[in-house]
Amino acid sequence: MSSSEQAPVNPKESSDSDNTTHFGFQTVEKHEKESKVAGVFHSVAQQYDIMNDLMSFGLHRLCKRFTIDASGVRPGNTVLDLAGGTGDLTARFSKLVGREGKVILADINSSMLNVGRDKLRDQGLVQNIEYVQANAQYLPFEDNTFDIITIAFGLRNVTDKEMALRSMHRVLKPGGRLLVLEFSKPEYPLLDKAGKFFSFNVLPKIGKLVVNDSESYQYLAESIQMHPDQETLKAMMEEAGFEQTTYTNLTGGVVALHKGYKF
Repeated sequence: MSSSEQAPVNPKESSDSDNTTHFGFQTVEKHEKESKVAGVFHSVAQQYDIMNDLMSFGLHRLCKRFTIDASGVRPGNTVLDLAGGTGDLTARFSKLVGREGKVILADINSSMLNVGRDKLRDQGLVQNIEYVQANAQYLPFEDNTFDIITIAFGLRNVTDKEMALRSMHRVLKPGGRLLVLEFSKPEYPLLDKAGKFFSFNVLPKIGKLVVNDSESYQYLAESIQMHPDQETLKAMMEEAGFEQTTYTNLTGGVVALHKGYKF
């Protein structure tokens, strides 16, 4: 059976024990996943933006723009751009919240955070942005801090997604909202098949050519398949305490934007 034909297990099913989780299609100890994911993003950080454009044909930018528009951000808001990487969302939020607002770009990976900080500073965005290296499962912020939290293409890399969602809920203000932009389950079988073919047969080759690293992009392809589908993630958000939870399929469900409120 080729890699593109592997049937991933349901990510909501129990692993062999409470101490194991998934790193792509591999079952690993939970304490191992964080270091393995760190290795992936240390490897790809410098070419991350280029690879995103190549592997999405630039569509990730439209999805992020849709997320910004759906956030309802206003001047003076405090925003957490979690797993914010190279700062695409932070750059736009910084301009929208204005001088009275604040945006925190947070990422667990120091290489990604450094690339994001350098890029934003090169754009002259310095007045209302802070940078924090943080694990989504243990957010180092006080309760009821943020008006908006976004996590774009990052939740699937978190070791314990349920814990991370509870942590996000804790640091949101009452009336605040979480937006999760992530790969999801395509609505059409042919689109699903084409996506798997691209992910497993083309994406690692692009990774090898551009960053001399096919293994990291093999993991990223596998992580997409292991991520919960739309309804499962919606239920997970509700279990974490979010209300009025909805999702919008983008690009035929290849990507979905989930939104939930804290009341």
